[in-house]
Amino acid sequence: MLYPRLLRGGLLSLAQRNRLMRRKLKPTIPEAQTAIRPAAAPDAVPAEYSLVPWPLVAIMATAFVLLLPFFLFGIPSGHDFEFHLNTWMEVLRQWKHGIVYPRWADLANYGYGEPRMVFYPPASWMLGAALGALLPWVAVPGVYVWLVLTLSGCSMFWLARRWLARRDAIFAAALYAANPYHLLIVYWRSAYAELLAAALLPLLLLFVLRLEQEGRKLVVPLALIVAAAWLINAPSAVMVNYSLALLVVLVAVARRSPRILLHGVLAVLLGAALAAFYVVPATLEQPWVDISQALSEGVRPQDNFLFIVTTDPRHNQFNRLVSVVALAQMAVLAGAACYGRWQRLGPRAGWMVAAWAATAALFMFPVMSPLWQHLPKLRYMQFPWRWLLCMNVGFALLIAVTWRRWLPRLAVCGAMLAVVVFAGHRFQPPWWDDAPEIADLGQSVESGVGYEGTDEYTPVDADGYEISRDARRVTFQGKGNDQIHVLQWDPESKFFTAQVSTPGELVMRLFNYPAWRVEVNGQVVATDSQDLTGQMVIPVHAGENQVRITFTRTRDRTVGGIVSGVTLMFMLGVVAFERKGKAGPAAPFRSAAS
Repeated sequence: MLYPRLLRGGLLSLAQRNRLMRRKLKPTIPEAQTAIRPAAAPDAVPAEYSLVPWPLVAIMATAFVLLLPFFLFGIPSGHDFEFHLNTWMEVLRQWKHGIVYPRWADLANYGYGEPRMVFYPPASWMLGAALGALLPWVAVPGVYVWLVLTLSGCSMFWLARRWLARRDAIFAAALYAANPYHLLIVYWRSAYAELLAAALLPLLLLFVLRLEQEGRKLVVPLALIVAAAWLINAPSAVMVNYSLALLVVLVAVARRSPRILLHGVLAVLLGAALAAFYVVPATLEQPWVDISQALSEGVRPQDNFLFIVTTDPRHNQFNRLVSVVALAQMAVLAGAACYGRWQRLGPRAGWMVAAWAATAALFMFPVMSPLWQHLPKLRYMQFPWRWLLCMNVGFALLIAVTWRRWLPRLAVCGAMLAVVVFAGHRFQPPWWDDAPEIADLGQSVESGVGYEGTDEYTPVDADGYEISRDARRVTFQGKGNDQIHVLQWDPESKFFTAQVSTPGELVMRLFNYPAWRVEVNGQVVATDSQDLTGQMVIPVHAGENQVRITFTRTRDRTVGGIVSGVTLMFMLGVVAFERKGKAGPAAPFRSAAS
């Protein structure tokens, strides 16, 4: 009480009064650390939000440390490893043939092919192929994982910086990059596209929170996230759309604003339209392949809830591994929630993060089975434990705000690492490939031998298990002699001549698919499929036949490309209009005399 009396008594100078008042109003250090950081202005990026140099260095170093076992044991060969690596090699091979956006995986099913790139989103296989063009294949998986984990950490840093001090945001970013589920993806699953999708989820939450304040200005950024999800991984895109719906509903209810719901719907529609060049063909061409295999026994949601038991021992081993890791993460989240410090994120943001994490956790248990069966497309996520991707956003944030000291943080991180190592050793150790095995995969592609196909992308009436690997590219079925000369056999274009003495049929080492256009002596002919194998069968007449087979642009691909192009122009126009409106009208000219 001395300061007010001195001020009133006029015993202090004006400068002294100002210093004393600032000292009295300044919060103490603990209060400053726990204060809620105000959100940055929409177009301003404060210096403390910058990733350069130390936040980026810390995230990159964390991602590198996560890869140290690569140098000791080799490359982890998880469930999807060969699928991704073969696809990357296939895409790079087709780029060398001048095919910028491949659609037909020419060497799948050992040369019979499949429309893999029609249905599998392009972002991950384009990134993998680009790395393969620059690096030896033995280094590509590690570099890919390092880049993707760095991107994930950067997106979490931008989100965490909304509330946390710089060093706390760096910790949240590093923890998100190296969270337990990411370890499972890298070392047991090799689900490289799903790992890339993890970089979108912190940005999704960030833009939904800003949607509350900035309204329609955030529709375009949210639409870009939705579009990116579709172009990275289809199951993750389903999860992103449902997560966006949940978060937008929470914000709309809290603000009592139906307009926020409208903005969310617009973002979903614009995002899907922007990715239409992939989404439309992947949707409309599903009747042309055996897409039902994507929900066959073992990969259905009901077979993959936490701690579920099936008739497949290997499936049960991995399920126990991921279940133990998921349960450990849930226990840590529950402990953080008991402290109640998640409200440091703000009353509304804290509840949103907690609700999102709790919903993700709940969807991993059989009690949610009815929703998995009836909500649109949700069952195509296949594995309920994929919701760990979303839960990890809350996992990293809540640990960072709950335990502010480094010793408890290190204890939690060490405990989670111990859980992963123990569960992996106890239930299912990872598999490893070395350089010669990677070289064998590359040789199979370079030599044209090919690789195993994918059941759900196999054309209807085809069977990849009944084909002959010794079959000729073209075989004549008919009486008499034949002379066949293959002049061109590229991934999307094949040309050969067939001199036959009697009418008959040519059986191709190629699965029949409606996108193939076949011309015999310049005339388009209808093809058939061979029983059991599904190989293309071409009728020919006696004499010389010039046969050209071309993988054509189907109507759905054209429609999807037009929709994407129009949507992109529309979104660019919206952004330009908003920037022009923000700049305001130009000031009127004034002469020096005035």
